[in-house]
Amino acid sequence: MSPRRPTGSVRAVALVLAVAALAGCGSSTGEDSDGISIMVTRDYGATDLAPLTREPVPPAGGLARILARHPNPRGGQSLFVNGIGTDEPLSELEVHGGDRVWLDQHKPGAARDVRAVVGAFPEPFVHGIDGKRLPVRVECDDPRAGACAAVAEKLVALGVVAGRSIISRSAADETVRILVAPWKRMRGREFEADSIDAGPRSSGVFARFDGSGERLLVLDRDGRVARTLGAGSGLIAATRSQARQPVWFVTGTDAAGVDAAARALDESVLAGRFALAIFDDLPVAVPQP
Repeated sequence: MSPRRPTGSVRAVALVLAVAALAGCGSSTGEDSDGISIMVTRDYGATDLAPLTREPVPPAGGLARILARHPNPRGGQSLFVNGIGTDEPLSELEVHGGDRVWLDQHKPGAARDVRAVVGAFPEPFVHGIDGKRLPVRVECDDPRAGACAAVAEKLVALGVVAGRSIISRSAADETVRILVAPWKRMRGREFEADSIDAGPRSSGVFARFDGSGERLLVLDRDGRVARTLGAGSGLIAATRSQARQPVWFVTGTDAAGVDAAARALDESVLAGRFALAIFDDLPVAVPQP
């Protein structure tokens, strides 16, 4: 069983190149809509059990037979379809052409319910959920800021039509929203931001900001602070409240951190990550081992 990412200097060089690649490497928009992709990992994406593979779309309930190839010794698991958590029984779960299915096996930790992750990007923006593409909106503290434009342009490059607006405390709707701003400008303006401030038991995200919003606390799976990141640090994370579609955050300790997060919004950087912190333009796994 091998680690899913290179280590040492090779890893550092690879990650710098990946973060610098602004034009979505390996975009999945051309994937065969008659098939699905399946990935199986362990310990919050830290280790591959099965690389990303293509499978024909199974009949309703057929996903259970495919995933039965991977016994689970960890006692806990999360299943995501297009980056959205589901607790629907595998015997009843229906998937559709183009969907990305991700099963992660892990010991139970601080987050009992991880509702959304970023590691299936560019999903759910391309194929949506339940076979239906969802409307997308980019909301920014400053719609004229470079990070706001960069996020919108990356979606356009994927063929995703996205509206753009000021961040607002939105009522429940069917829109997938990406919020772009420093955390201290986002705090208190959105239900899902409140849940991230409340910690992983509330949001399913193993990171939070300190009271000033100027330090990013990266947690381990038990919710303990494993790393503290200062100025220029960014975060890409997603969560979901009941009766709402996922909300994504491209945020940071300051404007430089938001810019770093916007640069990292790329399939090659986010693949297999529950969430991702950025420090000195290098990805930092969330949660930490």
